[in-house]
Amino acid sequence: MRNANPLPSLPVRAAFAAVLFVALGGCVLPPAESARTAALTPERVGLTGAAATPAAADWWQSFEDPQLDRLIRRGLDASPTLARARARVADALAQTDSARAKLLPSASLDASAFYQRAPQNYVIPPPLAGHSFWMGQAGASLVWDLDFWGRQADAVKQAGALTQSAQLDGENARLMLAGAIVQSYVELYRESALADIAERSESQRQNIVNITRRRVTAGLDTRLELRQAEGQLPQARVVRAQAAAAAELAVHELATLTGQGADAYASIRRPVFDVDAALPLPTALPINLLARRPDVLAARAAVAAADAGRLADRAAFYPDVNLRALAGIGAFGLGNLIDWSSRGYGAGPLLSLPLFDGGRLRAQYRGSEARLDAAVADYDATVLHAVQQTADQMTRLDALAHERVDQQQTLDATEDAYRLAEERYTAGLASYLSVLNAETQVLTARQTMVDILANQAVARVTLLLAVGGSFDPPIANTPEFLTRTSP
Repeated sequence: MRNANPLPSLPVRAAFAAVLFVALGGCVLPPAESARTAALTPERVGLTGAAATPAAADWWQSFEDPQLDRLIRRGLDASPTLARARARVADALAQTDSARAKLLPSASLDASAFYQRAPQNYVIPPPLAGHSFWMGQAGASLVWDLDFWGRQADAVKQAGALTQSAQLDGENARLMLAGAIVQSYVELYRESALADIAERSESQRQNIVNITRRRVTAGLDTRLELRQAEGQLPQARVVRAQAAAAAELAVHELATLTGQGADAYASIRRPVFDVDAALPLPTALPINLLARRPDVLAARAAVAAADAGRLADRAAFYPDVNLRALAGIGAFGLGNLIDWSSRGYGAGPLLSLPLFDGGRLRAQYRGSEARLDAAVADYDATVLHAVQQTADQMTRLDALAHERVDQQQTLDATEDAYRLAEERYTAGLASYLSVLNAETQVLTARQTMVDILANQAVARVTLLLAVGGSFDPPIANTPEFLTRTSP
């Protein structure tokens, strides 16, 4: 009897082996490894030394202002910026779950019923030829990517690093939003204090007008001095109106930062905190605190993601080896579908090897290398900016401390000079010009002092943001990317 399933003859098998050999010899080969750019190390940018105790998580509570606490809580809950950051984290988590799913077997169940007419000249047993019939089939299949070269594992690492980067970006957005609200609140304090100074100056000028009128009545001054004094009063009102308008603009900004509209303007009152005592900083503040900065950690996570993506693209040059299994039933005619003889099954490996792709894989790998180099450059730029920002704020705080000492002396001297000039003018021993000059000097000194106090508070907040606030990094300080070898 003739064998119904003869094995291929020796020449056929030899030809198949030759074709396989040629295919393997002509497959797409991975490019040679190129030199990687080393990222900045902590030692190269001076981030060494003992770390100081971080600020409390709710660091803004050191201002001891319930309204500020309420505004920040609302801002962190209702900010569109943070809502977008949370959505990005959710998307990154979904991408990570999708990448992990590719490491697991996937199974599917398919069933179909198809009514057709077979052509008369079909080589099929009668009576199907030239007749209509139902053709049914149902089956289950399973495919498992064995991931020999770690391509899917690298994709999971890439997705995980991107998720971590998104989470850190969200933490950075939270930190920056809290800092922006506090800085805007300090600005409201500044403008409110300047409005108080303008109101006080207006009162002083009104007092000078009253004194001048009495002096004119007594014959000690002329209407010239009176008109000069009266001319300064509207100017004081203009300054007070400008300061009040600036305070209202600060209120508008606070409402926007906290996710509120115009209906919240009336509910925001002037700050009541002690700007001089708010947010005290330690006497020693090592610059390496910025290793906690969320944006630095996010940039580092982005490098890790880019490196994992590069390794995944390199693994794409190697064969994919999958296990595949299937089982099901099929028959001509639905009545025969459930017969035991209609069953079928099979299992075996599935090999997929790229042969000719027009340079697509090489171009994809070059792109992943370029993205890795860009991520490293972004990380370096972020670290250098963090170092500069921290150093700048420390220098600014030191300069403001000296300015405050000198300005306090100036303010004390101008206050005394104005008091003496007013007394001498009342007694008829000085002219109105001396009073006006003294008033101008004391007004400028008061405004400058308010600016210095507000600038000190803003600089302390900016410095806290520069060193990462109270953020506790989940990643070790020493970079660990670019360490894995390719498959």
